[in-house]
Amino acid sequence: MSLVELIGQADERGLAASGLACLDRCLPLLGADDELLRPLWAGLAEDGYAGRWGELWEQVRSKAGDAGTGGDEEAVLLARRMLAAAPAEPSAAEVRVWADACSVASLRIHRLLEVAAPREADASSVDARREGRTEGMSPLVSAELRRQIVVLELLAEHGVGGLRRVLEVSTEGRRVLRAVVSRRARGRG
Repeated sequence: MSLVELIGQADERGLAASGLACLDRCLPLLGADDELLRPLWAGLAEDGYAGRWGELWEQVRSKAGDAGTGGDEEAVLLARRMLAAAPAEPSAAEVRVWADACSVASLRIHRLLEVAAPREADASSVDARREGRTEGMSPLVSAELRRQIVVLELLAEHGVGGLRRVLEVSTEGRRVLRAVVSRRARGRG
C-alpha cells in the first residue's frame, strides 16, 4: 500500500503520530533537544489526549526557540513550518492535512540533504514517491519513505500499543539525519 493510501486510511491518533514522527526525525535541523517532543508522544499514549494537545504544542513551540542549523535554509524552513502548522485541536480533518504536509516536507528535507541526489526537490517527484513510484530514489529519501510507511502500518496494526515502536523508528531516523547534518557542517567548515 502506498504512503498516500496509508495516510488516507489512518485514524486521528495515527495521523497525529505520523506528523509528530516526521517532525521528530527533523529535529536536528532545528537545533532542538531530542526530548523536545517527548510530552506530545506521552500525551498521545493517554486516553483523552485531545484535551491537552494544543497546550502541549504551545509548550513545545516555546521551548523550540528560533534556532536553526544544518546549513540548508530551505530544509530548516520546512522543519519550522511543520512545527508551526500543528493544529491546535487534533480533529481528524485538520490532523490529516498536517500529517500529509509533514510527510511531504520530511521527504523534501531528506531530498535536499541527500548528497548523491540532484539538488532540485520538486513536489512532483515527492508526490510520485508517496504514491509508490520509487525507481531511482536516493538512499536517504528511500529510508525516510520506508520509515513513514512503517509508522503508519504499526499504528494501523497495533493502535496505541504501537507508539513505543513508532518512537523507536523515529529516533533511528533522527540519528540518521543528525549524522547527515553533521557531515554537511564538517564539509562546509
